[in-house]
Amino acid sequence: MEAYRIEHVNFTYPEADEQALKDVTLIIESGEFVTVCGRSGSGKSTLLRHLKPVHTPHGKRTGDIFFFQEPLEKLDPRRQVSEIGFVFQNPDNQLVTEKVWHELAFGLESLGYDQQAIRLRVAEMASYFGIHTWFHQKVTDLSGGQKQILNLASIMAMQPAALVLDEPTSQLDPIAAANFLDTLKKINRELGVTIILSEHRLEEVAPISDRLFVMDEGRLIADGTPREVGVRLNQINHPMFWAMPTALRLAKGVEDAADCPLTINEGRRWIDHYMKDKQHHYTAPAGQEGDALESNKPVIELKEVWFRYEKKSTDIIKDLSLTIRQGEFCCIVGGNGVGKSTALSVISGLNTPYRGRVFLHGKEARKIPVKERFTNNLGILPQDPKSLFLKKTVELDLREMIAESRMSEEERERRIRDALALAELEDKRSMHPYDLSGGEQQRAALAKVLLLEPQILLLDEPTKGLDAFYKEKFAEMLLKLKQQGVTIVMVSHDIEFCAKFADTCALFFDGSIVTKNETRMFFAGNSFYTTAANRIARHICQEVVTTEDVIELCRTSS
Repeated sequence: MEAYRIEHVNFTYPEADEQALKDVTLIIESGEFVTVCGRSGSGKSTLLRHLKPVHTPHGKRTGDIFFFQEPLEKLDPRRQVSEIGFVFQNPDNQLVTEKVWHELAFGLESLGYDQQAIRLRVAEMASYFGIHTWFHQKVTDLSGGQKQILNLASIMAMQPAALVLDEPTSQLDPIAAANFLDTLKKINRELGVTIILSEHRLEEVAPISDRLFVMDEGRLIADGTPREVGVRLNQINHPMFWAMPTALRLAKGVEDAADCPLTINEGRRWIDHYMKDKQHHYTAPAGQEGDALESNKPVIELKEVWFRYEKKSTDIIKDLSLTIRQGEFCCIVGGNGVGKSTALSVISGLNTPYRGRVFLHGKEARKIPVKERFTNNLGILPQDPKSLFLKKTVELDLREMIAESRMSEEERERRIRDALALAELEDKRSMHPYDLSGGEQQRAALAKVLLLEPQILLLDEPTKGLDAFYKEKFAEMLLKLKQQGVTIVMVSHDIEFCAKFADTCALFFDGSIVTKNETRMFFAGNSFYTTAANRIARHICQEVVTTEDVIELCRTSS
């Protein structure tokens, strides 16, 4: 039976010149696990929001959508709430109560279930999702992974027939993301719930998906199994091929394999077969940090820093010492809730440690006046880009950033034009920032921060919501800033990005830095906080870290 039938759907946002969806036609069978992917702004989120009427965006739509053969707009409101679950990108946006147990019960209470039925379903969900150990905790005390599991469990308590999830792992660390996806797979396989998921990171998602839908500029350009879609994207040389799982990209990059591997295990078997009776002559390139950075002066110094949000609360930052040198690009990785974002706030001076000292360019941060600290000095991109948007259009938001500068109107206009071009948002300048896709919001926020021409750039999860193609452009931008002497500290869950572009990486755990090393050395020694490429080929050569490394390893074998 068809869970969804979408027929010739077109959609245009208010005052927009371009259609966000263009003649989209597809069928999703009941019980399928499908993933919708595509570049930022391709229409993924817009399409998903049309699958539940209460979340449908304002605008003009033509075409028809059916849910289990019934026109979606005619679906009874109670059925819509109970049978179609929707999980958003940011888990905090969906939580409405104070306690975990109440969050599980809230949807059932809204639907009017009696207390006995509520208690039974809440107990069942808490047990199924492993929530019983934190059942009585405050929602605010949960990690990002726990919050997203709680959102999912709260929806599943209403026994939906379909689950729609819009990039639900974008704010989760790699381990929490893998656990969340395993839970989705279990729900799909054991309960028969139809899963419709949008995602940029396909490494873990593609192997558990029955089908992939690829969107491009509002159109559906590919539909098939993950292997079929990967081969198709490679044939047409589409940028989305670079978002496909590492094993598939390796096989295509080395020998254009007909039977493409998809998972890490399949990738290991493929490379074992390819390297059989061969010796590799691979030599890892010299580390990017080298003596050049070592000789640079320290720009950021944290010395035995301790911080907690309230006097009697638990310490978030514990005895943290860290040195970042001028022109260094340092990525900080680690699980959700270990203190990474708090560390950035302490570096910026937005939060003051109760013990220890923070220095910027040799000056103690708390003694630097706010205007001096953030004028051509420190730039911060927060985890939620919406917190930077204050105006009704993207252009006005950018203009607000340099409104008090003494530059001429002509120079101001040039700077705004350059910022829009840098972020590839020239055609979005008149749109409200909240109407942009998640990736476009990230780019707009970054463009706004860069207008201040900072010498130190603090980035909190800047690649979430960005497609593989724009990540490369974003990296080029950061590397160009680094060449100009800008120091970059980036908190990220994007292991592949960090491994490819950072000079150094540090692992944050329990409020402090456990280790900091040159990037290749850092990832080559890890089991979970490492790249898919390293997991595929480390038994042959431990030094390979990126996809390009493994391709070079294969090409230098004989």
